[in-house]
Formats: sequence, structure tokens, C-alpha cells
Amino acid sequence: MSVTLQGFRRTAAGRSERTAIEETKTDRIFLIGVKIMLWIALIIVAVPLIYIVANSFSSASAVSAGRVLLWPVEPSIRAYKEAFSDPLIMKGYLNSFIYAIGGTLISVTLTIAIAYPLSRRTFFGRNVIMSLLVFTMLFSGGLIPTYLVVQDLGMLNTRWAMVIPSAIGVWQVIIARTFFRSTIPDELYEAATIDGASDLRFLWSIVLPLSKPVIAVIALMYAIFQWNSYFDALVYLKDPSLYPLQIVLRNVLILNTLTGSTTTTNLAQQLEQQQLANVLKYALIVISSLPVLVIYPFVARHFTKGVMVGAVKG
Repeated sequence: MSVTLQGFRRTAAGRSERTAIEETKTDRIFLIGVKIMLWIALIIVAVPLIYIVANSFSSASAVSAGRVLLWPVEPSIRAYKEAFSDPLIMKGYLNSFIYAIGGTLISVTLTIAIAYPLSRRTFFGRNVIMSLLVFTMLFSGGLIPTYLVVQDLGMLNTRWAMVIPSAIGVWQVIIARTFFRSTIPDELYEAATIDGASDLRFLWSIVLPLSKPVIAVIALMYAIFQWNSYFDALVYLKDPSLYPLQIVLRNVLILNTLTGSTTTTNLAQQLEQQQLANVLKYALIVISSLPVLVIYPFVARHFTKGVMVGAVKG
């Protein structure tokens, strides 16, 4: 990656000509340092990913023997076949999609419903409500009171327990409120009111179309949180058919057990299952990370703009 500094000079005929600006020694040293840091960061991030992918496509014996580094040894897709043929793994994958999509829709809807009124200067008591929301970032009721509330609401061991208790993030509310306040002027609201638009019509027809960057940002935040969430499932869920993929992945990584394996007294079969569990760990990591890696490029162009406008201005 090379950087060329250019400037403009005015000719006798009044035309602008582009001229090169010579880089100073300090500039060159700085750019070399930046390149080195970027390459180091790339290596730190890429090497573990390549290692995981290489292990997931290697044979179980090669993985157990530690012979895999950055390239598959004895290439095999058995781990992926086992993963996609295991009913609990596929059920967990489906549950994670349900929680991520449903939870994101609920969370984004509630966040906008809270953030937009708080962004309007005519909303009575908005400072008090905002202070109470910020207070919850510093202090919470704790695990046991939250569990009792979920239990009294009848949400234990249901899908609602995965999306309702954590439906609203105060940080996302702050980003959305700041975006609305700095992007949607009061004059636009007054003009829409004069034309007879109600508050809901103004929100649906004007505010939301102008807020696509921040909506994409908070939707990505909520989706990643829901996809990676497993603690709520540990606390609120008992039925294995409701477990998200992260719980299944935890059972394989920490408990080192296969979800569909059966008890056997044959030593050879136990060894084979242990080796398969080792390679299945890497396959499940790839499978669980794939949806986020696929979705991110589609919202990446909105991410920087939404965060900067929502978090800096105002």
C-alpha cells in the first residue's frame, strides 16, 4: 500500500495543475510504522482463524495428534457431516436463528420506541427518564431478582426468556436518541405537523427512512449479542430442544461430549468418539461464526457512519 501526496498549483493561464508533494522523513517513518502495526494486527487475527478452519477440515486422528498447523492434514469433511447430522446441533442452530432474528426485531422496535420520544425536546420528563435508563447501566437488580421476575412472568423454559429480559440495551438507546436528535430537525417535525401528519406517521414515513444507518448499527449489535448469548439459556432453559447453538458448542468445548453420542464400553469406540469430539469443536466454531461473517459486509458501510453520528454529535 503506497501513499502519494498531491497538491495543486495555478498556471499562468489560470488552470490548476496537480503537483506531487514530497513526503518528509517523518511521514515515511510514520507510514511504515502504521503498516507494520496493521500487518501485526492482521496476523494476530488471521492465524487463529486459519488454524481453526484447517483443523475443522482435517482428519480426527491428525487433530488429536496435534499435526495440524495452518493447512488441513488428511483433508476430511467428516466433522461437518457429523455436525449437520446431529439433531440437537441442527436444532440449536435453528434456535439461534430464531432468537437472533426475533430478538433483534423486538429489540430494535423497542429501542426506537424509547429513543425517538427522548430525542424530542417537547417530550415532558425526558431528562428524568434518560437518567433512570443510565442508572441501570451502573446498577442492576442482580441475577436472583431477575430470575424471580422471569419466573413470575411465566417465561421460564420458554423462548421468551431468551429475548424479553435482554430486549433493550441502554447503550443502543443512547446511540439512537443522539442520532435522532442530531439528524431529525425540529423544523422537519413542525412542517410535517402542519401538513397533518401524526406522530406515528412522521416516525414511519420520515424518521425511519432517514435513520437507516443507525438502525443497521443497532440491529447488528443486537443480532451479534443474541447469536452469542448462552448465559440466559443456562439460567432460564431446561429443555434441550430450546437450547441455542452456543449451549451445544459449550457442551462440546467445555464438557467435551458429543450431543448424539451413546454410552459404550468398547475402548476403540470411546477413543474414536474422543477424537471426533476434538475435531468437531473446530467445525462448530466455524459453523457458529459463519452467519455473523456473512451478514457483516452488508451492514459494514452503515456501521461507521451510524456509530459516529449517533455517538459523537449532540
